[in-house]
Amino acid sequence: MCRDVADSIQHLRIHTGEKRHKCTECEKAFKRSSHLTEHQRLHTGDKPYVCKECGKTFSHRSTFIQHKVTHSTEKPFLCKECGKAFYYSSSFAQHVRIHTGKKLYECSQCGKSFTHSSTFVKHKRTHTGEKPYECKDCGKAFTHHSTFLHHNMTHTGAKPFVCRECGKAFCVNSSFTQHMRIHTGEKPYECSECGKAFTQRSTFIRHQRTHTGEKPFECKECGRAFCDTSSLIQHMRLHTGEKPYECSECGKAFTHHSVFTRHSRTHSGVKPLECKECAKAFYYSSSFIRHMRIHTGEKPYVCRECGRAFSQPANFLRHSRIHTGEKPFECTVCEKAFYDTFALIRHMRTHTGEKPFECSECGKTFSHNSSFIQHQKIHTRV
Repeated sequence: MCRDVADSIQHLRIHTGEKRHKCTECEKAFKRSSHLTEHQRLHTGDKPYVCKECGKTFSHRSTFIQHKVTHSTEKPFLCKECGKAFYYSSSFAQHVRIHTGKKLYECSQCGKSFTHSSTFVKHKRTHTGEKPYECKDCGKAFTHHSTFLHHNMTHTGAKPFVCRECGKAFCVNSSFTQHMRIHTGEKPYECSECGKAFTQRSTFIRHQRTHTGEKPFECKECGRAFCDTSSLIQHMRLHTGEKPYECSECGKAFTHHSVFTRHSRTHSGVKPLECKECAKAFYYSSSFIRHMRIHTGEKPYVCRECGRAFSQPANFLRHSRIHTGEKPFECTVCEKAFYDTFALIRHMRTHTGEKPFECSECGKTFSHNSSFIQHQKIHTRV
C-alpha cells in the first residue's frame, strides 16, 4: 500500500491487482471498466473516434489523438544523433534507444531483452502460447494484432492501400509502406557493423544475427538452431513430412513456398527477369541476382577467418564449416556427418542404391552426376 489514502476503489486495485471487469468474448480481465470498453472494440470493430481532416476512424482515444498530430507539419522531437524528427515524445524515446542500445524490458523466461514494450509483450506470447486475436469468420487465432487484421482481409478481400506508382494494392498499411520503399529506394535500417542497409526491419534483425551468431529459435526434435522463425518452421517440415504447397497443374507438393513458386513457373514458362548483359532469362529474382555477379564479379560474402570471398551465400556457408568443423547433416543409417545437404544426398545413394542419372545413349545409370558426365564422353568421342 502507498501512504496516500486511497480515495477510490479503482485506485486500490492498482495495489491488489484485482481485475473485476471481464470480457465475455475472450475472458480477458481488466482493472477498469473503461479499459474493458476499449478492449471490446477489438471484437465489435467499433471505431467511435473520427478524424475530421481525413475521415480515418479509431477504436481508442489515445490513438486518435496521436493521429491528429500527423496533420500538423510540426515534429517537435528531434534526434540529435541522426536528425530524425517525431510527433510524439514516446516515439522519440523509443527511437533514441536505437542509438544508446538501451533495452529496458527483460524476459524472465529466457533472459532476452527488448527496446520496446510492445515487442516485449509480443515476445512473451512465444512462451505462453497466448493467441488473443480470434477471427469470427473461421475461428483461427493469432498472437499479433497486425497478423489478425491482415488475416481478416482474406475474408473481405479488401485492399485499401494502393500504390500510385504501380497500382499494386495491399491489405495493411505496413505492407504498403514497405512496398513504397521499392520505388523510393529508402533503406532506413543500417547495420552498425558493416554499413549494409535494409528496407525492412525484420530483414535487418536477421542480418544482425550474422554478426552476433545468435540463433534463438531451436528445433525440439534435433536441437538445430536458427536465426529466424520462418527457417525453423521450414526445418520442422523435415521431421513432420508436411508439404503444404501443392501444384494445381501436376499435383506435386512442396515443403517450401519459394520452391513451389519456382516450380509453378515451369508450367507457365514465364521467365520475367532478363539479364541486360547476355539476355539470359530467369524464373526467380534470387537466380537473377546470383547470375548478375558473374558479370559484375561481386563477391559480397567474405570469410573472417581467411579472407576468402564468395559470390553465393550457400558457398560461403559451406566454406565457413571448414573452419568451425561443423557437420550438421547426419546420415540416419550409418551416422556419418557432412558439411552440406548435397554431400549427404550423394552419400545416401550408397545405402539406397539409387542411380538417378541415366545415359540416353546406352541406358546405363549412375549415382553421381560427375560419373554420369564422365561416361557421356565415351559417346561423344570421335
